[in-house]
Amino acid sequence: MTQHKRDLPRRRLLFGGAALGAGALLTACTSNEAAPTVAQTKAAEGAGGGNASPGKKVTIGFSAPAANHGWLAAVTNNAKAQAGAYADVQFTSVEAGADAAAQRAALSTLLAQKPDVIVVLPHDGKELNAFGLEAMKAGIPVVNLDRAFPDALAYRLQIKGDNYGMGVAAATYIVAQLKAKGISNPVIGEIPGVDALELTQERSKGFADTLAASGFKVANRRPAAFTVDSGQQAATGLLQALKKIDAIWNHDDDQGIGVLAAINQSGRKEFFMVGGAGSKKAMEDIQADNTVLKATVTYSPSMASSAISLARLIGQGRGMSDLVELQVPKEITLASETITKENASGYLKLGF
Repeated sequence: MTQHKRDLPRRRLLFGGAALGAGALLTACTSNEAAPTVAQTKAAEGAGGGNASPGKKVTIGFSAPAANHGWLAAVTNNAKAQAGAYADVQFTSVEAGADAAAQRAALSTLLAQKPDVIVVLPHDGKELNAFGLEAMKAGIPVVNLDRAFPDALAYRLQIKGDNYGMGVAAATYIVAQLKAKGISNPVIGEIPGVDALELTQERSKGFADTLAASGFKVANRRPAAFTVDSGQQAATGLLQALKKIDAIWNHDDDQGIGVLAAINQSGRKEFFMVGGAGSKKAMEDIQADNTVLKATVTYSPSMASSAISLARLIGQGRGMSDLVELQVPKEITLASETITKENASGYLKLGF
């Protein structure tokens, strides 16, 4: 879930990202407990060319919010698995607690242990920015994962998904489908995640901007909270508010389980839906083609695996073997890709 700064002209590397009843859907979940696949976490042996060769022993500290969400569970699982693939990496994690204040306290304990590099997915990038500044000032490089620190001095590397690009991808697909159906004045609904997060705001902006370019707009927007229950509540409100709908974008595939539960309970099928993030459950539903969900736009938790690999290189003073530069780049933004029935089979191995 992450932040795309359209006003910062920094160079980036772009890496190209059966219907159940309501009760069954609410008890379903994405594959939160599954171990990362080889496609999600590349083993050190033979991966990355010269970067795979053992180097100086590096201790990587790690902190991310509790895995009470499929995407977050995959982030932590991927990070641990990737670290375990390297003989020269010692992985130390601290609990993030329930909020930014608790994570800040845990990170202070981690900082006192003086690891070589710290990888952190903050509860909130703005609130944890001061920690990044403190760690960097202490000479410990920080890899800021997903939710961005606003201050460039607070991190050595920032790796994240393209939130604005998610909105663009979702709207692009929706616009194409609506035009193909000859719908010129569509009713479009939106179910974002936590509205207070900058990442959610960026996703919605990308969505609104792209719709506006075709003369379309969002008719009703009901925020959820990245959870199944909140997704069901938001969708119920949206369905009650709009008696006719042509398309819906739901930002998050985990909360999408609740969204689909509400839709199934309503019995409405006059619209199609696009999801977000790229969960395995969503891809399977898209493949089966027996729900209103017809596509999802990626925001892959595999970025955590990459964060660990790059933290290792930073700690060892090495650059990326395929680049001429001697250091790891300052920022990396992963591209958001669109998964449909036609290409879902190729993406299933990356589903979380």
